[in-house]
Amino acid sequence: MNRKCIISLFLGILFFSAGDHVYSQLVRPVQWSATCTTLESNTAEIKITAKVAPNWHLYSQYTEGLELPTVFVFSPSKNYKLTGKTIEPKYTESTDEFGTGRYFEQSEVVFRQKIKILTEKDFSISLSVDAQACTGGKCVQVPFEGKVEVKGVPQYEQTQQDSTENASEETDTSVNTQSETETTISENTQNIDTQTDKEKSESLWKFFLLAFLGGLGGLLMPCVFPMIPMTVSYFLKSKRPKFDASIYGISIVIIFLIIGILLSLIFGPGFANILSTHWIPNLLFALIFIIFAISLLGYFEISLPSKWVNKSSDMENKGGIVGIFFMALTLVLVSFSCTLPIAGAVALNSADGSFFKPILGMLGFSLGIAIPFTVFAFFPGLLKSMPKSGGWMNTLKVVLAFVELAFALKFINVPDQTYHWGILDREIYLALWIVIFGMLGFYLIGKIRFPHDAEIPVQKSWIRYFLSIGVFAFVIYLIPGMFGAPLKAISGWLPPVTTQDFDVNKIVREESVAKLPQTVSQQAKYADKLHLPYGIRGYFDYQEAIAVAKELNRPVFIDFTGHGCVNCRNVEAAVWVDAKVRQKFENELVVLCMYVDDKTIVLNEEDQIKDANGNIISMLGKKNMYIQQNIYEQNSQPCYFVIDHDGSVLSGPVFYERNVDNYLQFLDKGIAKFKQKHH
Repeated sequence: MNRKCIISLFLGILFFSAGDHVYSQLVRPVQWSATCTTLESNTAEIKITAKVAPNWHLYSQYTEGLELPTVFVFSPSKNYKLTGKTIEPKYTESTDEFGTGRYFEQSEVVFRQKIKILTEKDFSISLSVDAQACTGGKCVQVPFEGKVEVKGVPQYEQTQQDSTENASEETDTSVNTQSETETTISENTQNIDTQTDKEKSESLWKFFLLAFLGGLGGLLMPCVFPMIPMTVSYFLKSKRPKFDASIYGISIVIIFLIIGILLSLIFGPGFANILSTHWIPNLLFALIFIIFAISLLGYFEISLPSKWVNKSSDMENKGGIVGIFFMALTLVLVSFSCTLPIAGAVALNSADGSFFKPILGMLGFSLGIAIPFTVFAFFPGLLKSMPKSGGWMNTLKVVLAFVELAFALKFINVPDQTYHWGILDREIYLALWIVIFGMLGFYLIGKIRFPHDAEIPVQKSWIRYFLSIGVFAFVIYLIPGMFGAPLKAISGWLPPVTTQDFDVNKIVREESVAKLPQTVSQQAKYADKLHLPYGIRGYFDYQEAIAVAKELNRPVFIDFTGHGCVNCRNVEAAVWVDAKVRQKFENELVVLCMYVDDKTIVLNEEDQIKDANGNIISMLGKKNMYIQQNIYEQNSQPCYFVIDHDGSVLSGPVFYERNVDNYLQFLDKGIAKFKQKHH
């Protein structure tokens, strides 16, 4: 009998043998539909609607974390072409230790894609959606495939105005009536109660606050801070000091808002996808941060052409509101060398595809600079309580320089992971951070000095003293990470632990593998591309893991997971690092890690299976998802089972469980049932 047929029969037997033990909890939290509406002339709009179950959220196209973004694929055809990017509604943004997640909390999410119709005949467009929905620690793949019918454009609508134009040029003409063709395609899902639309903007407020604090930091730079008393003195001599000071502050805000609008045009919708995947902008941003850092250290200054400053200064003599505006512009131009690294950091962190975020960032930054100038002009007596200019301002610049050097590594890490360059493995990344922050600590205690540092005894500054303690404590915290420690507090800033070459836990684990029988597979299939964290030994193919379990007479622990599953990483960091859990994995279970979202690994011929329709499944991710949905009737991740050699469930399913004791109870239950059946 053909080997593939045997495998298909084997999976069929597993399905029926698992029958009474499998939990019928297949979750479908998103109902998709698609329609096409003709707008005018030869333009149409495809509307893709996702109805999301209460308490679930669907991820944006532009998420930066480990979550899977929503991806739309339209079948290519000569009958039409896409116009612009797929437009989505406003998303909610939240940040955790694994990155920035952007998702929709509306009960109905509508995506829109405009197309240009290039034919008179009616035609259909095949489309597919790859997406992820999550709730309370569970994440589910919610794909969609379907077709929409599109009406062709009648010949007269294309040629009505062609008499005055070139025949080779495409023209758009208006139509008297709007035609609409709707073909609704929906999946067979559970009835879903909708909830009222909610728009949260906590993350934007946090970004605004950070930008405002950045403006206050820019105010403390050596080329800005000394200008406060001089500027206030100028306003006090005028006839209307409070009015002029207000115009001055507003002018600063307007100038930075203009910069924000320009940045919004550059970092518009679609830029986030490029930033998150392409190596060119990421390396460019990393280079910019490095240049900013060198400038802050005092080795050179980034300055604008002097004629710009002189021209603006000359315009101040016009007086009135115009003169005050150019006075503010002169401040911005003169302080460029000091404030650019901070303003640049705000700008680069707003480059996520949102049109309003760069504007919001520049608004916050400008207010951080403008408000103090205005307040001191209104209340000049406060000038007496201001600290005097001195070496502390250069200390602040140098501290920011080291922080920007560390931050530059983030932009190098993105393409390094995406393109599998292997340049910044976890220990190399940590080594660079240890050196960077170690040098910052030595600078703070006076062992390292830079060109603009004054020879002031360090012990006179108690702030530098306590700051140096904090920096050295952080460096000591980083050092165990060189040997495989998870460093949970900053894990989102670091490369994945699976990139760690020197991992003590992994070495210990591999030493114990030698105790396994020689007939047991020592090298798991597909282990060249897939890895388990913290040195845990396991397998990635269903049949291989069951074969090993039979030989060792152990139950199988199944981990249905995904590369983009944030909650899977949360459970691993909270539970799998525990010594008792790892001892169970090592001595009493065979660990099977099944990535359901893998899209690159092609199965060996002997590992391929057939689905219910007889179609061959040749990709590892699709095979794992098929097994999860059809044998174990689950489709959320993380999802954990303990199973017997025939595929029947001994314990589980368990989902987002971060309590070690509860997790151990789940494992012990499966192990105990296995021993009862086999002894």
